[in-house]
Amino acid sequence: MHIILGGTGHVGSAVAETLLAKGEPVTVVGHDPAKANAWEAKGAKFAKADVHDEAALREVLRTGRHAFLLNPPAAVTTDTDVEERRTIAAILAALEGSGLEKLVGESTYGARPGERCGDLNTLWELEQGLAAQDIPYAINRGAYYFSNWAMNLQEVREQGVLRTMFDPGFELPMVAPEDLGRHAAALMTDDRTGMFLVEGPRRYTPQDVAEAFAAALARPVRVETIPRDQWVATFKATGFSDAAAESYSRMTAATADSPGWPDDVIRGQTRLEDYIAGLAGSPV
Repeated sequence: MHIILGGTGHVGSAVAETLLAKGEPVTVVGHDPAKANAWEAKGAKFAKADVHDEAALREVLRTGRHAFLLNPPAAVTTDTDVEERRTIAAILAALEGSGLEKLVGESTYGARPGERCGDLNTLWELEQGLAAQDIPYAINRGAYYFSNWAMNLQEVREQGVLRTMFDPGFELPMVAPEDLGRHAAALMTDDRTGMFLVEGPRRYTPQDVAEAFAAALARPVRVETIPRDQWVATFKATGFSDAAAESYSRMTAATADSPGWPDDVIRGQTRLEDYIAGLAGSPV
């Protein structure tokens, strides 16, 4: 049995659906029982468990041999670093005595030790926590999600403006959540361990994203770069807490200032153009 945490999100659902398509037994863990019927109709089991309830989560993990571990993002109205560290601690504690035979953890490009750098710090701590377990493990480090551009769709559709914190020509590794999920599912069913970097067929720029939106929406789209000294205020204006705005701004700066990206990567098949076309509801 494969246990999937975060199975109701973009990546986790892709892991579960890929495994189900291969005839593998799957249990999706979630806190919302309203989603149980949809998963059961697909052939999965659904286990209701709060990720912070270590005992309940451990009981679910004990029913499986392999587990996909995705730390759910904290609400941006909170101190996201504090909340995500709390969740990671609960997940790691639940692994003790679980009897699992392999772990696959979802992480991110650029994960590193430190403070106030959002997922780059918290997911590095998840990686370190998995390495400390007496269970074979693999890390699925994902590039910048294509789905992050969904928050721009309405403004692009209405105003023809793609607002971003990156320069128009900044080349950024990006990936479709579905490709991340497919690779994680492969790691769940083979004996590979270690760290894997996963991105799309090639690297893209915000200008590429604008052109993909322009083609999908049949209208001109221009890139507007938000100055760095306005990043914190921009996050706050969209509902981020002071702490979350600071962390996300520093995480964005770490990405923008990256000296370069690795070449030894796993490449997914989903093109940015196709993903954006689907997001915009237009045929390719």
